Formats: sequence, C-alpha cells, structure tokens
Amino acid sequence: MVRKRVKQYESSEQAGQMPTVPIEVHRASTSFDSPKAIGAPRRWREPWAQGSRKAITRGFGAWTRFSTKLVRKLGWYPKVEPYAGYGTNDYARLVCRTVMAPGGSSSGELMRGIRGMLAVPAAGVRVKIAIDGVPVNQVQVGVSEIYDRYDSSRETSSAYAISDSAGYLDLLAERGNTPGTHVVSYQVAGRRKVTSELFVVPAAASVGIITDVDDTIMVTHAPSPVKAAYNLLLLNPKKRSTVPGMSALFTRLADMMPGAPFFYLSTSPWNVESSIRNFIIDQGYPAGPLLLRDLDPRPKTFIPSGVEHKLQFAEQLMEDFPDMKFILIGDDGQKDPVTYATIARRYPGRVLAIAIRELSPRESSALAQVAGLTATQPMPVTDVPVFTGTTGSNIMKTMLPYLRNTLGIE
Repeated sequence: MVRKRVKQYESSEQAGQMPTVPIEVHRASTSFDSPKAIGAPRRWREPWAQGSRKAITRGFGAWTRFSTKLVRKLGWYPKVEPYAGYGTNDYARLVCRTVMAPGGSSSGELMRGIRGMLAVPAAGVRVKIAIDGVPVNQVQVGVSEIYDRYDSSRETSSAYAISDSAGYLDLLAERGNTPGTHVVSYQVAGRRKVTSELFVVPAAASVGIITDVDDTIMVTHAPSPVKAAYNLLLLNPKKRSTVPGMSALFTRLADMMPGAPFFYLSTSPWNVESSIRNFIIDQGYPAGPLLLRDLDPRPKTFIPSGVEHKLQFAEQLMEDFPDMKFILIGDDGQKDPVTYATIARRYPGRVLAIAIRELSPRESSALAQVAGLTATQPMPVTDVPVFTGTTGSNIMKTMLPYLRNTLGIE
C-alpha cells in the first residue's frame, strides 16, 4: 500500500487531557489504484488488461445490484464487519466492510468460509467510527479509486465515512498513538456499535516478525487447489489444524523479544478474517494484525498474484517502520522463498533471518507427491541466513541460537 506520509496528530491528550478534537481520516491508496500507476505490473497496464478488468468490474457491479435487491426483499440491511488494524506513532490504518445481513446477525461470527465468500456487499453506507471513544471525521482528498470516483456532492469533511462499491473502508487516521492495543468502534444505522482491535507498534521496537498463515501456522494444503478450496470454504473453522511446533516457536520468539510485533500476512480474502483471527487466538499465537486482501476485481485490489500481494504489504511495513529489522517466516508450498529473497535484496540489512517451513509430500501438490518431493519451491538465494524444517521445533533448534547471538540475548 502506497500512502502519503501523515503528520502526527497533536491533541490535548498529549497534555494529559482527554482529547475532544475529532480525528481526521482519509482513504488509503495503493499502487494499483490506476492501471497506469508506476507500481502496477506492466502486464496490468496493457489495453487488453484494462478492458478485461473493466468488463469484470461491470459484471461484479451487476451481481452486486441483483443480490442486494434480493436480500432487501428478505428484510436484510447493512452491518459492519470490523477488522483489526495497526498503527505507528504517526498514523493508524483502519479497515472494515459493510455487508447486508438479517436483523439478528452479529459481526465477527465464526463461520465456514463459504458463508463469508457469499456475503453481499453493502455499498455507499455511512459508518460512524471512533478510536478509544474519540470520533473520526472523513476527509476527501481526491480520487482514491478509479471506480469509486470523488463525489462532489459529499461534504469535504463529515462525521461519517462512506463505504465503497464493494463495501470496504480502508482509512488512514492522522493521529499520534500510544503503543499498545486500542479499541476502534464502528456503527451504522439500525445496528449496535461493533469493535475491533488496533495494534499500535512502539517506536522503540527494533525487531518485527512478518509471517505467512497458510501452511506456515495453519494447515491448508495451499499447493493443492482442491484441498485448499475445501479447507477454505467448507471445513468447520474449529477443526483447522495448526502446524506442529509453530505455536511454540512463536511463543519463544515473543518471550525473547518482548514488544516485538507480529504481522500475519495471507493471500486469503477479508471474507474469512474471522476464522483466521479465531484460529490465532485459539491456538495461542501472539496477537497481531492480519493483512489480507479484498475479494473484488477493482484495480485497487486486483492484485494478480500472492507474491505481489505479499511484496506490497512487506514494503509498506518496511516504510512504516524504517528503524525496524524483520524476521520473515513462511513455507515452501507457494512462493514465500522467492518473495522473501526479493524483500531481502530490496532492503539490505533490514532482514535478520528467514524461516521456511518445508511441506511434506502429502501437503504438496499431486505432482509433487508422484515425484516424491518434499519441497515445492527452491530455498531462497540470499545473503540472509535461511533456516528450514518440517515443523516449528526443527526451525527453533537452529534459528533461536542464531538470533540470541545476533541480538545479544542471554
């Protein structure tokens, strides 16, 4: 995500008083906002790609209009699905989605993936937001999304934010935040307030952990499309299995480096956020923000591959925390080795170590099973130390001694 640097919000809170001035927010923008954006891959700037994307967008819009009319006849109306955000000393990123739901529906419910994927977006819904009880004011700063153009009929500053054509709100709050966990509340007409956590990373944190989710901490069989689809859409979320030893590894890392933030990065859509969030809590992994992706075909979110999605967010974290070094944890079932090697080359000296969990033949694709392979991707070629193993315990034995020595931890 590419954003404008926001100045620190100075409020009476810094003078020991309760803040009364509303917090200003504006929409986040990405390098995929425009097909001609500098950061967009060349193939997505070609005329055929732009035409295809517009056609898909029109189809998405037609489905949204049809499904919305259908559920309105059933008496459904908008609700907010809040997602955990993260912040720095300068800003906070807030993400939520407005969807259509029956009157008795609750937000953040643990559900099978198929229900989340079939959620009907509620477009153009007014959402009142507050951080720790301090209201948020939406400020329009121009065109934020090529298919959600600036609306001159709206006020330049208002006490609510308006969700986009797919129901998403991705906002940047201009506020200086104290380190720790804060509470963000969201409310739409006719519904009670719902809340989510905002993880504010302390400026003094010198090390952070960026970790993949699928087949790194949670068994999903991502290399096998059929198994992955079943696990994502149909499997009871409470029956999801954790990768052996990974929870223990993460706990040891948290104990070694108190205050180190954990960022959970996945190519899964926000639609299944609740199941991943509950899995992290139930399995005892350290708390931290999830960085997922929207499931709709607009340029802002039409990221063509998991590699580009992960690179985009990893680069944003590098920018947000320029003095922080990172430990990158992933698996060899998709393209984490290539992705992490790319990050290490682009940001020399910023990556302390790379941990790659090796999948077994059973977890790999059918082709890998036939060939008897244990890894689907080669290990990264980089100057950064790479630690591998089939379980978290295997990785722990070699990586933790290295980190203790490098960081001077006794």
